[in-house]
Amino acid sequence: MHTIAPLWLWATFVAFVLVALFVDFAVLKKQGAHEVGVREALWWSVAWVMVSLVFNALLWWAVRDISGSTAVANEKALEFLTGYLIEKSLAVDNIFVFLLIFTYFAVPPAFQKRVLMIGILGAIVLRTIMIVMGAWLLSQFHWILYLFGAFLIYTGIKMWRGADEDSDLDDNPALKLLRRVMPVSRHYDGEKFWTVENGVKIATPLLMVVALVGVTDVIFAVDSIPAIFAITKDPFIVLTSNVFAILGLRAMFFLLQAAASRFHLLNYGLAIILVFIGSKMMLIDIYKIPVAVSLGVVLGVLVVTMVWSAKTAPNT
Repeated sequence: MHTIAPLWLWATFVAFVLVALFVDFAVLKKQGAHEVGVREALWWSVAWVMVSLVFNALLWWAVRDISGSTAVANEKALEFLTGYLIEKSLAVDNIFVFLLIFTYFAVPPAFQKRVLMIGILGAIVLRTIMIVMGAWLLSQFHWILYLFGAFLIYTGIKMWRGADEDSDLDDNPALKLLRRVMPVSRHYDGEKFWTVENGVKIATPLLMVVALVGVTDVIFAVDSIPAIFAITKDPFIVLTSNVFAILGLRAMFFLLQAAASRFHLLNYGLAIILVFIGSKMMLIDIYKIPVAVSLGVVLGVLVVTMVWSAKTAPNT
């Protein structure tokens, strides 16, 4: 698993993440349970994007220092930016499922922030493991790229066909499994994950929501991680672009929660992106599509789809 990143940059990345999580959890503890408004979510979203761009600038500087080439530094920084944008765009579909989960379990708005924070922490750990495994597999078996590419194309086609269908959480296999392995209370007990009923300690619905959010994120990571490997095989860039996108997921959730109906066509755009990235993987030994082109396609599809959604949104 070759990477251009020096050891000190790995250490800096870990420090970035630990500080970011500490600040987020410290703010969460200080604020207590409360409903996140659009203004607060917007400020946090801007903050996370700025932190990601600062790290990308640091990556560019480190690569230029190591390679002595501005062109190589530009390429690696562009790979990070493209991977970050892909993960952000695919996270939109993830967020809509989170909305469905919160609605299904009638999670009080004041508790949603804590659920997302714990979910993000779990996602970072699980995705790190998946990325390390994926990088090792790609270094040992090049043909897996074609398998990843075919899977992304299949997923994109499936997403396009089901773009107008409403998800049914009752048929979710993860939910069915969780209900089999643990008794769950019918009522919330504040922000607690466990409560006592009739002298027996049982889970609250909030614990089931956290577990379901975590399982959902892993399922979506199966799509997004191979998509970033299509942009770069450097495990450091795959991991950092993925993690920085996840760190801003909570704020992004509350922003999209307020405007979910305005992006009702976004799944079509995400389907096109998955098919494009999958095709890029399948063609990698015939023609390597430049990173700048990939970034342009992803950004262009998102902009067109969001504008189209806004113009045709219900109740406008």
